Amino acid sequence: MQSAIAAQSGLPMSDVDPFSLEYIMDPFAAHEQLRNLGSVVWLNKYNVWFLTRYEEVHAVLSNPKTFCSSKGLGLTNYYFEKPWRAPSLLLEADPPEHTKRRQVMGRVLSPANIRKLREGFEQEARALIDRLMEKEIVNGAKDLSEAYILKVFPDAIGVSPEGRENMLKYGLMVFNAFGIHNKIFEDSVKDAEPVISWIMSCCERDRLSKNGMGELVYQAADAGELPQDEALMLVRSFLSAGVDTTITAITNILYAFTQFPGEWQKLRANPALARQAVEEGLRYETPWHHFCRTSTEETTIAGAPIAAKQKIMLSIGSANRDPRKWDNPDVFDINRIAHGQLAFGTNIHGCVGQMLSRLEKEVLFTELAKRIESIELAGEPTRVVHNTMRIRSNLPLKLKFAAKA
Repeated sequence: MQSAIAAQSGLPMSDVDPFSLEYIMDPFAAHEQLRNLGSVVWLNKYNVWFLTRYEEVHAVLSNPKTFCSSKGLGLTNYYFEKPWRAPSLLLEADPPEHTKRRQVMGRVLSPANIRKLREGFEQEARALIDRLMEKEIVNGAKDLSEAYILKVFPDAIGVSPEGRENMLKYGLMVFNAFGIHNKIFEDSVKDAEPVISWIMSCCERDRLSKNGMGELVYQAADAGELPQDEALMLVRSFLSAGVDTTITAITNILYAFTQFPGEWQKLRANPALARQAVEEGLRYETPWHHFCRTSTEETTIAGAPIAAKQKIMLSIGSANRDPRKWDNPDVFDINRIAHGQLAFGTNIHGCVGQMLSRLEKEVLFTELAKRIESIELAGEPTRVVHNTMRIRSNLPLKLKFAAKA
């Protein structure tokens, strides 16, 4: 038993529960406690190693051969248990299968293809900001983040406008499943059938527009680069990974600006800092806080003996605030060069759509900085109780708009 090995080796053990309500609502004190305990900590409740320091989290993500993705990103171990849905062909796959699919998706999401989207994103951001001027109080989560992403992202993929709210419900299911199968997960999947049915149907080729990225995936299948049935599943991957995380990131960055108003003035003075501000926001409050890898063989992490087929939980949110890596990590500073932040992962499983996600955020915050003099909280934010993500469903904001030139 790994727990006995941890005890006999004098390795740190903890009763911290990363799926408790207390932890979900405010994990940062627990992150500090666990980082101070050691590089690798055994969680007694779940019989799993938990990594909270940047160096070890980065090392595991950088070694996909020893720490695989194909056995599930949650605590469900696909060596021994069946997944609740068909595993992702990208997030939960290993080479060589992953390599072929990644090459196709990398070409679909190439810099050249991404650049073509900028003008349309800018137009949608400006139109959205115009509409927000009519509101005295804005819900940053719904009126701003969701409204923007549920327009520009599905448009880019080629998804029809009807029913796009199902993407939010689907994302809640997918990312809750990367935790444990508790009441939080059960509540998120209780109406799963119609949501999944909509997701799968909208990913079919005849439902997609002919000028979207989804169609490019099917064209790769036509060319024999991947099976036709995989094309649909890869388009599904767009919808499971590209919506909730980006909406949550934008909302969290907006919240960070309310807590550090001087940073908004820096961005106002120089909107070209938008990309840098986004990177810092992703580091400061990472949308997707933790997930797992699974060991394929006996190994060690920072001296801790790891058995084969053992789950290792990685806290991205903690690693991105590890003072061993970052100076003043609890400060949101858009002058910081947050190169190396792990919100998108790294190595072969680094988010394949990260350039698209970065562009969406950069464009929005650039346009906001041009039009809005200040952002202030107008009430108490509301959090979603979620197994793995830091989601605010309500972020009441008072926006002071600059006079039009």
